[in-house]
Amino acid sequence: MMPEANGPLPPYAPPSASQRSLLRRRAASFGHAFRGVGMALRSELHLQLHAVATAVVLGAGFYFGLSLVEWALVSLAVASVWAAELFNTAIETLTNLASPGYHPLAGKAKDVAAAAVLLAALGALAVGGLVFGPKIWALLPR
Repeated sequence: MMPEANGPLPPYAPPSASQRSLLRRRAASFGHAFRGVGMALRSELHLQLHAVATAVVLGAGFYFGLSLVEWALVSLAVASVWAAELFNTAIETLTNLASPGYHPLAGKAKDVAAAAVLLAALGALAVGGLVFGPKIWALLPR
């Protein structure tokens, strides 16, 4: 029942059992995702390096007082590198499971996944140069 524009609201009804179950499943999926990030951080050196780079970029962003648009660009660049690295880790893990021994197609899959990380990192480097370059340049003595 839809309330009228200025009419009374319908009485509060607590969530049904199926709605509570759906919320629990959604919350659990976030838990699985965070667990996956944690596992990847513990096992992947490159992701640990990306984490350090992310901390440096966030610190620099606060130091230089980035604008909202600059924060958006930096956030998208950081997220794309993290996502590419996590996809790469997943692809490498599945490839190792499916093909424990050497196979040229397994190697190709791993190389292409690594190339995606490289492309994302180069894009993030370009964004970083465009956003932070002028700010760093302004600090240099002339």
